[in-house]
Amino acid sequence: MRKKLVKILWSLLGGVVLLLLLGFVAIWNGWVGYMPDMEDLQNPVSRSASQVYSADGKILGVWNSNRDNRIMVDYNKLSPNLVYALVATEDARFYEHSGIDFPALGRAIVKRGIMGQKSAGGGSTITQQLAKQLYSKKAHSTVERLLQKPIEWVIAIKLERNFTKEEIIAMYLNYFDFLHNAVGIKTAANTYFSKEPSELTLEESATLIGLCKNPSYFNPRRFPDRCKERRNVVMAQMVKAGYLTQAEYNRVKDGEVKLKFHQSDHKEGIATYFREFMRQYLMAAKPDKKNYPSWNQAQYSIDSTYWERDPLYGWCNKNKKKNGENYSIYTDGLKIFTTIDSRMQQYAEEAMFRHVAKYLQPEFNKENRRKANAPYTSALSQNEVRSILERSMRQSERYRVMKAAGATEGEIKQAFRTPIEMSVLAFNYRGEIDTLMSPMDSIRYYKKFLRSGFVSMDAHTGAVKAYVGGLDYTHFQYDMAFMGRRQVGSTTKPYLYALSMENGMSPCDVAPNVQRSYGNWTPRNGSRARYGQMVTLKWGLAQSNNWISAYLMSRINPSLFVETLRNFGINTPDIYPSIVLCLGPYEATVGEMVSAYTTFANHGIHCAPMFVTKIEDNEGNVLASFQPRVNEVISEESANKMLIMLQGVVDGGTGSRMRYKYNVKCPMGAKTGTTNRNSDAWFMGFTPSLVSGCWVGGEDRDIHFDSTSMGQGANMALPIWAYYMQKVFDDKSLGYDPEEQFDIPEGYDPCASPTDKYGLNGIEEVYE
Repeated sequence: MRKKLVKILWSLLGGVVLLLLLGFVAIWNGWVGYMPDMEDLQNPVSRSASQVYSADGKILGVWNSNRDNRIMVDYNKLSPNLVYALVATEDARFYEHSGIDFPALGRAIVKRGIMGQKSAGGGSTITQQLAKQLYSKKAHSTVERLLQKPIEWVIAIKLERNFTKEEIIAMYLNYFDFLHNAVGIKTAANTYFSKEPSELTLEESATLIGLCKNPSYFNPRRFPDRCKERRNVVMAQMVKAGYLTQAEYNRVKDGEVKLKFHQSDHKEGIATYFREFMRQYLMAAKPDKKNYPSWNQAQYSIDSTYWERDPLYGWCNKNKKKNGENYSIYTDGLKIFTTIDSRMQQYAEEAMFRHVAKYLQPEFNKENRRKANAPYTSALSQNEVRSILERSMRQSERYRVMKAAGATEGEIKQAFRTPIEMSVLAFNYRGEIDTLMSPMDSIRYYKKFLRSGFVSMDAHTGAVKAYVGGLDYTHFQYDMAFMGRRQVGSTTKPYLYALSMENGMSPCDVAPNVQRSYGNWTPRNGSRARYGQMVTLKWGLAQSNNWISAYLMSRINPSLFVETLRNFGINTPDIYPSIVLCLGPYEATVGEMVSAYTTFANHGIHCAPMFVTKIEDNEGNVLASFQPRVNEVISEESANKMLIMLQGVVDGGTGSRMRYKYNVKCPMGAKTGTTNRNSDAWFMGFTPSLVSGCWVGGEDRDIHFDSTSMGQGANMALPIWAYYMQKVFDDKSLGYDPEEQFDIPEGYDPCASPTDKYGLNGIEEVYE
């Protein structure tokens, strides 16, 4: 009987072992449960976020589906303290096992599972925990829960076979979520201690590794005492494992947890507007007209142009991986090498903040205190202002949510008039303030903030060096660098003058400085200086004289001028060809205008904006390279003439305060621009190597300075350019020389009598 019982028991044991073996084989081959394919196991890093690099090698940010700011770090960039703390605390025999620590597993089963000792420790190795982070799906049934642990064991063994111990540790730390939007050790080190992972001290390393047990329960921000206790447990484990002496432990164990906390956010850091623009640009789908509402068909036209002409636009949807799927910036771990220079980007952001936030905004607030319709111009009635604000209300997310929930128009308006507690941006842009305000008042409050956009490009390649879409991405996400379109005003005049130069004119040709009517249109001018005289075209452009521009425009075909604008890179659709185009009533982005002005600094060759130089996969293979996209707009002769005239804008013209007030002495060409009622203020400027431009205005065209002395482009926009270039020239590492000269032939005479392509000379002859 006894022998029979033993035989039965051995048979049962053998059956169990056989079943386990069969289950292991089934799981290994993916017949049962979930098992990632070998490609995923060999390249788990491909599931990480894409990284965005500046031209000078800095990481600007990351993209992934969770927006969790993960940035991968190699093992050799980890502090040894991190590695010692992790191994000592989570897996003391890490270097001895092959994915599963059987002694620890057995101890956990007996002591925790059978004897119920919660302090007995777990059986999961670092590799198993990594497998869980990378591949474990949420269990939806008892069977899935039973299979989950064996699946993790199998994945752990496969990871050990494909990666070194050092790579496994690096992946574990790169994938762990330390909370506060700090996913991965690089972001966690920066978030909690404002350091790189390689710079972490013993105590800081132990603090972060302590979070691996439960980042919420032991979080140093919320529970510093609990975190300190856990940190000391980690260091005690390091003593036990031989990574730390008792004396070293005693020296640091009583110290408090010292944080230098800064929460990472995709809305923070430099180049926030650029990062979001590039995210949308790369992931854009092929434009389909039916996906654009009737009121936004113009955008369909613009997007279609980008899709056809720019290989970067929609790159992820134009290119496929080996498996036939399109690329995704969220999961494929791409490396995007941009043209942005982090130093120049910083200087541009600082220049905009210095002028708009610290000078213009306080002045605008002062003027608003005298306006009954603030922040709107006094030229509007209260009913007109009310109508504008109600339109903004209907465009708000709050309105759409309430409407979708079935609220009536009356209920919605009542809700928008009812004060509630909220946090709003302070006027100095330094954080938020808590207040009691109705949603309608908050709409009006935010409209009091001036907006601005700035772009800087390489004059010969179109490489975008700095891109600022606004002052505060968190509160104002509409991008005024390459998305927002505003009337360009007088900054369009160089295009008209360039067309005139192309047809045989010279800067010394003269035109009558008098007011004339052209049909039903009589242009006005801001100054009557030299009225009635014959003045040179150089003087007319330098003074931004509207009468001279209208005179030139009256003698050419407006359709030809529209074609010229297209050649300059102005993509705004439906520009109506008429004589008034000479004063810039059409709209364009700052980026388009800066790109257009590269023509004047680049011998008549227009450079399209270039944002990215190359894209690599997560293994460093180059997937795509991008080159400058150029087209000839005007001849080199005409470009030289324009250089002479545009330099006159700052050497005695409307931009002369660049010299006498801001002491920028470098050779440069420029143009100021101010639209009707000071609604839009522009300044476009270029040196031999760099073209930059900026716009400043209100969210709505009726939000502006009523005073022209304050609202003109020379006061609103020019100083941003000046502050930026001062910083660029001061930073010798950038290599921009304030003494660099334009490439104009020695002894060049722009007023000589060249023969134009039609064999005509002189202003009256050309336009007869």
